[in-house]
Amino acid sequence: MIASPQHPYLTPDQYLTMEEQSPIKHEYIDGQIYAMAGANDSHVTIAGNLFALLRSHVRGSGCRVYISDMKARIESLNRFYYPDVIVTCDPRDQETSTYKRFPTLIVEVLSDSTEAFDRGDKFADYQELESLRDYVLINTKRQRVDCFHRNDEGLWVLQFYTPIQQEFKLESIGFTVTFVALYEDVDF
Repeated sequence: MIASPQHPYLTPDQYLTMEEQSPIKHEYIDGQIYAMAGANDSHVTIAGNLFALLRSHVRGSGCRVYISDMKARIESLNRFYYPDVIVTCDPRDQETSTYKRFPTLIVEVLSDSTEAFDRGDKFADYQELESLRDYVLINTKRQRVDCFHRNDEGLWVLQFYTPIQQEFKLESIGFTVTFVALYEDVDF
């Protein structure tokens, strides 16, 4: 994420208007915009694989799956992020076409330039979303998936998965997938 100095401060409405016209995507943090970098083959393949699997899983359930062009809005912190994959099951999210406020699941596929932010401040920001039940980080350098699940007490519990387990689970939507399917066509 790179700071964009062309706008000293934007309101959320100004940001949304600008983003509709922009040839590149920007994340928005408290009035400042940050240009999004492109992704590599592994990153795009993993996100695409997961999107396709999730889309098939939620079909007919009332849940919707979106890939990297849909924003997650965290109103309480004045933030908009572009997760790699987002699932919402809340009908209120059909009221907005360019962002979602009530996600159940957010997935970030890690890259060298974003991993620390995805694990740190961005995860802390996402925790403000009361609807969020699973936050998933997928590694692109080796087969590893970190699933943070908000339990009934409101605590975030980490369950990490490696090929030893052969599959991983997303409790929020009752979804299980194999590592073979997730990492199909990815070269390490």
